[in-house]
Amino acid sequence: MVRYARTLYACWSAALAAEVEYRLNFAAAAVIALFTLIGSLLVLAIFYGPDTGADATILGGWTYYEALCVTAVYTLLDGFQQTFLQPNRQQLTEMVREGQLDFVLIKPIDPQFWLSTNRLAIFGVPNLVFGGVLLVFAMSQLDALPSAFAVALGLSAIVVGMAIVYALGFLLATLTIWFVKMDNITLAMNALLEAGRYPIPAYAPAYRVFFTFVLPVAFMTTVPAATLTGRDAPGWALAIAFGIAAAMVLGSRLLLKFALRFYTSASS
Repeated sequence: MVRYARTLYACWSAALAAEVEYRLNFAAAAVIALFTLIGSLLVLAIFYGPDTGADATILGGWTYYEALCVTAVYTLLDGFQQTFLQPNRQQLTEMVREGQLDFVLIKPIDPQFWLSTNRLAIFGVPNLVFGGVLLVFAMSQLDALPSAFAVALGLSAIVVGMAIVYALGFLLATLTIWFVKMDNITLAMNALLEAGRYPIPAYAPAYRVFFTFVLPVAFMTTVPAATLTGRDAPGWALAIAFGIAAAMVLGSRLLLKFALRFYTSASS
C-alpha cells in the first residue's frame, strides 16, 4: 500500500505541475463550469417558476430544493469524472492506438490501478467546488434538515455513484483493445451523466426503466440525492446501488484481464 501511495503521489504531482502551466485554461474552465451550472438552474427555474416551496412538486414529485440536490450531485460527479477519470480514459485509448500499453504491462504495479490513476486534470475542480457548495445550500433550504445518519448515508451513496461512473467508463475504454477508434467515449459518458442532471422519476416510464435497470443513472445521482434529503430512498436502494457498483468494478477488472489476451503492441 505504501508503494502504491508513493506512486499515486508521484503521478499526481507530475500531472499537477504540468496542468498549472496553463492557468488561463483553468480560469476558462471555471467560467464554463459556472455558466453550465447557471444553465441547469435556469432550466429548474423554468419548471418551477416562482413556486419553490415544499408544495411545488413538479419533477416527479420532487420539490425545488430536492431537485436542486440532484443537480448538485450531478455537478459533483461531472467534476469527479473530468478531474480523475476522463484523462485516464483518454490515455488508455491513446496507448492502445499507439502500441504503448506494453510500457504499462511491464511495470511492477497493477495495470488497472496505473491506468485509472496516472493522470489528473484540474479543469474539473470548479465543478467539484460548485457542486459541493450547491449541495450544502440546497440541503440548508429543506423544510427538515437531514439527520447526521442521512447525511452519512447520502455521502456513501455519492461515493457509490462515483464507483459506478468509474467502472462504466473503464469498461468502455477497455473496448479500445478490440475497437481502436473509441474517441467518442468521453462524449458517451457525458451524455450518460447528462440524463442524471434532474430526478429520474421526472422522466416517462420507459425512460425511468432504462435509466434504472439498463443504464444505472438513477443510482448515480437520484438515489444519493434522495438519501441525503430523506425522501423515499430506503436502505435497500443504497444496498442495490452498492451491489451494482461492486459488480461493475469487478466486471471492469475481469474484462481488462480478458482483453489483454488480445492486445498486440505496435511491434508485435
